[in-house]
Amino acid sequence: MTNWNQEARRVLRAELVRQDVSYKRLVQLLGAIGVEETQSSITNKLSRGSFSFAFFLQCMTAIGKPTVEICISEKGKEVNAPLM
Repeated sequence: MTNWNQEARRVLRAELVRQDVSYKRLVQLLGAIGVEETQSSITNKLSRGSFSFAFFLQCMTAIGKPTVEICISEKGKEVNAPLM
């Protein structure tokens, strides 16, 4: 059975790593688009993996990532779901 919170956390963390964006830098980038977060709140959200999709979109906007390809593994098989 898929742990959806774990999948959400994995996808967001992978994008942050690909863009070489630390949590500290993400706080600054989010602030630049009017989203107030602390490094601690981001750490907690990603630790739990239970952040909103709106937060995910804010992060993608902040790091300048207009498209994301999401690969969800389900019961041992990978399902590709590109976002545009």
